[in-house]
Amino acid sequence: MSEIFKALADPTRRKVLQLLQRGPIGAGELAQQFDVSKPTMSAHFAVLIAAGLIDAEKQGRTITYRLRMSVLEEALLGFAEVFGIQLMRKQAEPAAPDPPTRKGKS
Repeated sequence: MSEIFKALADPTRRKVLQLLQRGPIGAGELAQQFDVSKPTMSAHFAVLIAAGLIDAEKQGRTITYRLRMSVLEEALLGFAEVFGIQLMRKQAEPAAPDPPTRKGKS
């Protein structure tokens, strides 16, 4: 869990995760969103991959990154549990109760 929170400590990496919430994005497109060098962005990607927060898929010369939301959710839930905070996972809305039935007269 400490690797995940180390990765989340940096605002650039948090912004990368926010952008990836929309779906997979290529490395070049992601890098254009930041005013940092390519080696710096590569280092940020490496930290996020090592923490298990993103996956990288290489096709030819293109690398596409995707968010692993389940890893982030589990880390946040685990952190909350350490402090005794109860968090509920999103669940489907319960179905509305059936209307009361009328007894017919015979």
